[in-house]
Amino acid sequence: MNNITNKVSSLRQATATAIVKVSKQETIEAIQQRKVPKGDVFEFSRAAGLLAIKKTSDVIPDCHPLPIEYAAITHAIEGLNIIVTVDVHTIYKTGVEVEAMHGASITALTMYDMLKPLDKGIEISTIRLENKKGGKSDFKDTYPKDLKCAVIVCSDSIAAGNKEDRAGKVIVQKLKQFNLTAGLYMIIPDELTVIQAKVKQLVNEGYNLVLFTGGTGLSPRDVTPEAITPLLDRTIPGIMEAARQYGQQRTPYAMLSRGVAGFIQNTLVITLPGSTKGTEESMDALFPYIFHIFRVAEGMRHD
Repeated sequence: MNNITNKVSSLRQATATAIVKVSKQETIEAIQQRKVPKGDVFEFSRAAGLLAIKKTSDVIPDCHPLPIEYAAITHAIEGLNIIVTVDVHTIYKTGVEVEAMHGASITALTMYDMLKPLDKGIEISTIRLENKKGGKSDFKDTYPKDLKCAVIVCSDSIAAGNKEDRAGKVIVQKLKQFNLTAGLYMIIPDELTVIQAKVKQLVNEGYNLVLFTGGTGLSPRDVTPEAITPLLDRTIPGIMEAARQYGQQRTPYAMLSRGVAGFIQNTLVITLPGSTKGTEESMDALFPYIFHIFRVAEGMRHD
């Protein structure tokens, strides 16, 4: 079973279909007139399909148990074909494609079972996923190709050579997943004036995204928020709220992070935790969704 603990819960939707083909018009008429001996074919098969959707993880080993927040099953008659359509929605970390297809297949099998005494030529065909929505795959078209990015590590011990940087390298690797390169990767000490001078330099050099790691905690030398906050032209509180909420689901210490985010002129500045795990989790919480900011900001500049 795949590890989905690093994923963000979001609205996931899937639609699947199956085709039940009967061999004679009399079978269709029996269904429509509710004269099938085993009962109402549409209602019985719908109930079976709904149960199948909810029980998918019980019979398919690699499927994660998940909450089914909405499910609908419809039947449409087209000649001798009956089209079964299944819609499934959830708010969770993984999609519901298999749940929708499982629901379609069991709906079709239930119809087959109910109709076989009347029609020996029934076929089930073309069980397929029609569409799906939700998850990171929906954001692939929004990945920017030309963002100028910088990664700045704020740490006295790393700057002095007493400790190896890991958090900054995590950011660099995460950016590569979205086809972005850190044009600058630098380590600086936890000095308010040094931090401010560096971010002002990067803004003047036209960097689009500047990611700081370190200095967002509560130790006396943690001054990154104090350095960045006065320089922000427009704060975006929701960015770090999302990162802290994501982190809080994994460790109660996430509430202690004091990171801030916002624009300095046209540069988006985000201050991330200094711990490797905290930085990795914050990147998972924010990317690729953060890229939408640049589309919105670009639109505002063109108005």
